[in-house]
Amino acid sequence: MEKKHAAITAIGGYLPDDVLTNEDITKMVDTSDEWITTRVGIKERRILKDKHKGSSYLGIQAVKDLAARHEGALDGVEIVLCSSNTPDHAFPTTASIIAEGVGIKGAPCLDFQGACAGFLYGLQIARSMVTSGVHKKVLLVAAEKMSAIVDFEDRTTLPLFGDGSGCVIVEAVDEEVGVMDAILRNDNSGKNHLIMKAGGSACPPSHETVDKRMHYVYQEGQPVFKSAVSNMGDVSVEMMERHNLTKDDITWVVPHQANKRIIDATARRMGLDPSKVMVNIQNLGNTSSASIPLCLWQWEDQLKKGDNLILTAFGSGFTWGAVYLRWAYDYKK
Repeated sequence: MEKKHAAITAIGGYLPDDVLTNEDITKMVDTSDEWITTRVGIKERRILKDKHKGSSYLGIQAVKDLAARHEGALDGVEIVLCSSNTPDHAFPTTASIIAEGVGIKGAPCLDFQGACAGFLYGLQIARSMVTSGVHKKVLLVAAEKMSAIVDFEDRTTLPLFGDGSGCVIVEAVDEEVGVMDAILRNDNSGKNHLIMKAGGSACPPSHETVDKRMHYVYQEGQPVFKSAVSNMGDVSVEMMERHNLTKDDITWVVPHQANKRIIDATARRMGLDPSKVMVNIQNLGNTSSASIPLCLWQWEDQLKKGDNLILTAFGSGFTWGAVYLRWAYDYKK
């Protein structure tokens, strides 16, 4: 029996219209454009202002974009996966809401959460489903309304995050393209450095947790930065060494867009020229698990069949990893 590979065969994305600039933020908290730009490299981010729309709305729009630009891509989707740190509800699944919103009927729908590394975890889940023969075609969506869990009174976290969604079709192919390998790691000792302290079963919502503003992202910047720089660089180099890839073999590195300094450090560790690094953090901020598919979406017309990509991310948990991806198609508008 010929081995099947799991390839990304279509991609879509969506960004809300409203833009929150650094200048806007200086009117909310004590900070400056220079301070934000110097430390994280962000100038603006997109925000879904409508309080009645959640991550599913972002995901639905991304899937509709995919369907509009890739005719027939949704035909035969057998399962819908959704990565989100900001699901619409604890239940039902955001994946099921997205599926209904785009007209996918009867397919099982699964939410999962791998923090900012969620898209990499999702690719590995989809890859396992496809290469095992359990499913032939998977819709993987990463949808994040980070503005819903950011404290607009906290100068340390408010400038960091933005909203958006990216999605991909992962399906079985005979050619040697698609997900070649994945390395996924976790170190729970870092959990308290980046966490939402309340709202789960270990600390349910109460008047006290609301008054103490415990339902927002809490981050201790230095340990997170240090761990991200070390682990994203190390795991990316490990992937290169595992497959005897030199810097010349790699067409693009697609890093999670958390901090420009982390991105730059990862590229240096891999020995890559900055021209090979996808960077959109200056305009989008940190869109958590949506950041890597949004990069792929924005660079889609520059990607060529056979290109070697290293995707790498780091997030709460701590979770991190790298995926070696061989691009599967040339995009024709």
